[in-house]
Amino acid sequence: MKKLKQILSNKNTVTFIAAILIVLVLYFFYNWRVNEATSPIRVPYANQNINPRTKITNDMISWVEIPSTSIKGNVITKESDLINYYTNVNSVIPSGSLFYKSQVVRQEELPDSFLIDVPDGYVAYNFSVNVSTTYGNSMYPGNYVDVYFKGISDDGLLMVGKLIENVKILAVKDSSGRHVFETSDADRSPSQIIFAVTKEIHLLLRKAEYIKDVEIILVPSNVSVTVEDEDKITINVTSDTIKEYIESRSVYIDENEITQPTE
Repeated sequence: MKKLKQILSNKNTVTFIAAILIVLVLYFFYNWRVNEATSPIRVPYANQNINPRTKITNDMISWVEIPSTSIKGNVITKESDLINYYTNVNSVIPSGSLFYKSQVVRQEELPDSFLIDVPDGYVAYNFSVNVSTTYGNSMYPGNYVDVYFKGISDDGLLMVGKLIENVKILAVKDSSGRHVFETSDADRSPSQIIFAVTKEIHLLLRKAEYIKDVEIILVPSNVSVTVEDEDKITINVTSDTIKEYIESRSVYIDENEITQPTE
């Protein structure tokens, strides 16, 4: 102990020991930084071309190890930040490319994300509404409605009846195209309700719109649907009489018979 005190009391010895310690610290710190910079990190990359508005699934990505120094910008390294996200509206991710945070968003962050919910074989239909026809702005996305028809028969009598049932609302927008219920801070009035129907029903509704003295009315449905049962709900035409009335006032056009103009 006495000898140690003598050594520590020698300034030259203390300076030498301190210099050795500093060199050792710098050496180990340098090696730690070099190893950290050159050690490989596992990151996902696209194994196929991914178009905008596409849901990213496991089969679209593969993994590769690259030096951490090669990762620049907001590269996504975690599967949880990628799977079930969507490519942004202006992002095409080519095969072999890494994923960047600016390229992917959650479904609800996509502009007009409701269009993703349009099933295959269906067509989006926009229906003009106002506060009164939406029962005091009480029709929300996810609600079901029935479509009623009002017209005048060939005998001059009033016709009112249900035409279509089990229609799910996808979006409610105001006159500026903004979603009415996306914020509680703004007072927005409904101008359009958007839902999806089969191509046949879509054409039927479009025909009805152009018939004189015909009115299409949305009525809240009393159907109660759980998430598990949504796929079991089908949109049905409930009145053959009204359907025949609409069809009798329109002409069927066979698209296969339409000829292209000659130059």
